[in-house]
Amino acid sequence: MISALLAAAAVLALLTLVPGPDMAVVTQASLTGGRSSGFRVAVGIISGLLVWGLLTVLGLSALLAASAEAYTAVKLAGAAYLIYLGARALWESRTSRMQQHSTAARSQKPGTWKTGFTTNLLNPKIAVFYTSLLPQLVPAGWPTGPSLTLLVLIHAAISIAWLSAYVMLLSRARSTFEKPKVRQALERITGTVLLGFGAKIALEAR
Repeated sequence: MISALLAAAAVLALLTLVPGPDMAVVTQASLTGGRSSGFRVAVGIISGLLVWGLLTVLGLSALLAASAEAYTAVKLAGAAYLIYLGARALWESRTSRMQQHSTAARSQKPGTWKTGFTTNLLNPKIAVFYTSLLPQLVPAGWPTGPSLTLLVLIHAAISIAWLSAYVMLLSRARSTFEKPKVRQALERITGTVLLGFGAKIALEAR
C-alpha cells in the first residue's frame, strides 16, 4: 500500500514539474517584484489547487469536466486572464517605462496572491486532471474520499515545495535580473510565454 502511495506521489511530482501557466506567472512575479511577489503568487496557486481538490472530493469538479459549456466558459476566462497578464508584461517592458520604474512601482506589478489563485482557478485542465487521473492513483482497497483528500494534499505540498525552490533560484540571480536590459528582455519573454499559454488554452480542444 505504501509503495502504491509513493508511486502516486512520484506521478504527481512529475506532473508538477511540467512547465505551464502556473510556472509562467510565478516567473513573471519573481522577476518583476522579487522573492516576496513570487511567494505570494505561489501561495495563490496552491490555494487554487486546494479549491479544485475540495470540489473533486465533493464530486463537483466532475460536473465541470462533463459539461462542454461550463468547461469552455472557464477555459476562455482563463485564457483571457493569461493574455491580459502577458499583454501587460509586454506593455510595461517598453524601454521608457523600464527606465521610469522605481522599486515601489515594481511592487505594483502582477505579483499577488490573487494572480496565482485566479490563474489556477481558471484552468479547467486542473478539473479534468483531478477527476480523471487522481482517482486512478488511489491505492487499491483504500477509501476513495479520504484517499483523494490525501492525494490532493500531497500534490499541494509537492507544488509549494517546487514553486518555492524555483522562486529561491530566481532570487539568487536577482542581481543579474536587475540590469535594465536583462529585465526588459525577460519581461518580454515571460509576457510572450503568457500570451502563448493563453492562446493555446483558448484554441485547444478538451
